[in-house]
Parts: sequence; C-alpha cells; structure tokens
Amino acid sequence: MPSSVASSQPSPIPDERGRSQSISDPLAPQLVAYLRESMNGVVEEDPPYVFVVFGASGDLAKKKIYPTLWWLFRDSLLPNNVNFVGYARSALSMEQLKASFEKNCKQMSIKEFVPRASSPSSFGEEGLEASGLLPSEKKVRDSEKDTWDRFLRKCAYVQGKYDDSEGFKCLQKLIDGMQSAANNIAVNRLYYLALPPSIFGDVTTQLKENCMDNGDSWTRIIIEKPFGHDLQSSRTLSNHLAKLFKEDQLYRIDHYLGKEMVQNLMVLRFGNRIFNPSWNRDNIGSVLITFKEDFGTEGRAGYFDQSGIIRDVMQNHLMQILTLVAMEKPASLNAEDIRDEKVKVLKAIEEIKLDDVVVGQYIGDMESKDESRRFGYKDDKEVPSDSKTPTYAMAVLHIKNERWEGVPFILRCGKALNEKKAEVRVQYKSVNGDIYPSGDLKRQY
Repeated sequence: MPSSVASSQPSPIPDERGRSQSISDPLAPQLVAYLRESMNGVVEEDPPYVFVVFGASGDLAKKKIYPTLWWLFRDSLLPNNVNFVGYARSALSMEQLKASFEKNCKQMSIKEFVPRASSPSSFGEEGLEASGLLPSEKKVRDSEKDTWDRFLRKCAYVQGKYDDSEGFKCLQKLIDGMQSAANNIAVNRLYYLALPPSIFGDVTTQLKENCMDNGDSWTRIIIEKPFGHDLQSSRTLSNHLAKLFKEDQLYRIDHYLGKEMVQNLMVLRFGNRIFNPSWNRDNIGSVLITFKEDFGTEGRAGYFDQSGIIRDVMQNHLMQILTLVAMEKPASLNAEDIRDEKVKVLKAIEEIKLDDVVVGQYIGDMESKDESRRFGYKDDKEVPSDSKTPTYAMAVLHIKNERWEGVPFILRCGKALNEKKAEVRVQYKSVNGDIYPSGDLKRQY
C-alpha cells in the first residue's frame, strides 16, 4: 500500500483572477458568515478589547502577528471595539511601525508561491505584471484601503524598556484612555509576548505590577515558544509565571499548530474509519516527519545561533506533530483531554541514542547561479566563525507502548535545503504475497 501523506506546501497555481489563493486573499463571504456564527456573537459584543504586542519592532511581529491581525480585522473576525498597541524599546513613530509591517500585509505575488525550481523569473517579471500575475505595487488592494485606514487608526505604539516600570505605566495610561472612550466599560487585555524567553520574566513582573485588570474584565498572557533554553530554565519560567498569574490567564502557544496540515491530523485519525484500524505497529513500518526550508537564517542569525535547529524546530514543532500522530483518541476535544494524551506519548518515548542522531550546518554553494545559495551559515556577520550550531538535524525516536513499539519515528528539519516542505509520511508495510517485482513500488521502511 502506498504511503499516506499529509503535507502543507505553497500552491504555484494562480486562479482565473490572476493571483494565487493565500491567506492574504479575503475569505469568501459564506466562510466569514460561518466563522462569525461559530464565535457565538463574540465579535458583536460591546466591551472594549486591547491587543498588546510586546516586541513590536521584531521579525515575528512584523512578519506574522500584525499581518494576521490585519487579515482578521479585514474579514470582520475581531470584536468591533478592539485596539492594537505595539510596545518595544525602539524609538519608532506610528508611521515607521506601519511601514515595518505593511509590506507583509500586501496582496502576495505569484513569485512568493512558486518553488525555486519553477521560479517566475524564467518567464520575466514584466510579462507577469502585464498579465496581472505579479502585482507591480505590492500593497493592500485598492478596494481594501478604507478598511486598512480604519485598522491603522486603531493602532498605537508605546516605547519603553522591558525591565523598567515607566513604559508600562504609559501603557496602562493608554488603556485607561480607551476605557474612558468606551463609557468607562472595563477593557479586556490580551498581552502577546513576541520576545526572547530571557525577557519573559521582566515583562510579566512589570505587567503584574502595572497593567492588570481590576477584576471587572479579563487579562490574558500569550507566550510563544521556546519556553526557556533547557529543562532548568523552563521550570524556572513556569514557577515564576505560576506566582504571578492563574493558569487560565496563561496561553503557551506553538504557532506551528495553527497550520492546516497539523490541524487536519486529528480529523484524519479520529474522524475517519479507514485509517484508525490500521494505525499501529502491525501495519505501519515507519513515520517520517519533515520540516524543510529552502532559505537560511536571513536576519535571524543572532537569535538562531543561540538556539539551533533542534531548539528552534525539532523539540517543539516536530514533537507536537509526533504526539498528534501517535497519541490515543482523547476523551473529547477539550484542551486538557488532548494534552493528557500527548503527555502519555512523550512519557513513552525512549531516551534518544547519539547513534540515532545526525546534525549538520549548511555552507555556501559557490557554483550555484542563485546568489543567496553561495552564502553559508558562518558567512553571516552575526555568527561566530567557530560556531557549531546545527542548522540541520535528524533523529530517530522510539515509542515504547502497545501501539507503536518497534516503529521508528524519524524527525528531520533544516534550513537552506533543496526545497520548502512540511510533511508527515506514514509508511505502511509491504503486503503479504506481493505481486509486484522488488523495487517497483517505493514503500521501503
């Protein structure tokens, strides 16, 4: 039986309107109506909300958070009375902050969705622009400009240090002003920490002392991975947060779990009678979980050299996917029930042997016609010349339980590789009495 593959890859095929379908395209009205209905009217509620992005000048905020907030706002999937505040140490005006994230809120061009091997450069950008496949002005669409202006009017910026109360008092004053403008209705606060874990402690301490609600609204803290750099620092962070906030105020997130491929895994397994009976060691020979990027660190070298590909991708993104592939059916879709089954899988994983691990670091290909591929990891000025930080890693894990004992789970991830791909490959065993000659079917495990 052929492999069962779930993958998430960019689609290179533009639609009849001349643009690729992507997250930057407005959602269909029917889908927006369904999503609004599923939110039980929360978007129509009167209480004011504020979404505060700490680290607003960083890559995560500019490339991911602000564009996502814009798309949600554009499609009317946020509460009506919502405001957005950026907080960072940088001395930025609102115009500078807008310029930093606007290019990532644009209508995405066909060039961004075509793999390197079939890059549109071979057709010529002028021809693509003339045909409408490559927008010459990569900004928000003309039809969205009024909505875009309303979005920007809801944005504000506060400059301040992360370990000093002055900036946080300014933030609280700004939120108080929002409350006054809303007839003194208490503001619900959502704080997103798009920051290195080393700063989490200072920021959460200042938030607790200066920027909490008064009990008549809610406060939520969102913390992005990584949660520390090793077991001890992770425990220290958890203990610190537990002293400041209730557990239902904390949201520890891994943004990779929001990918469609990952969300489909549970439906594929538990909402499908075809796969579940064969989803075990008797029928499956191996599971390969792959995360590949065709570009290097590109501006993140300083951060990446402190973490490496294992901390950055393998021990969070790929381990989360492994647990979804391997876990037993949860009692319900409740977050705690799903978490409990994931933890059981993690506890059953045997200690990894060094013989089952391969690491590497990309170097420049001086013969490549692509100039970016001639640039190796250590060629970045932010990377020490003696760095041994891995940019590629592969590891074989074994789960010792009744369902999976003897089945290798292979995790591999890397930067500056031959393609961009996220894939889960479930390799079924060969059938008994095989009628096909050896090698005709690619199903080795």
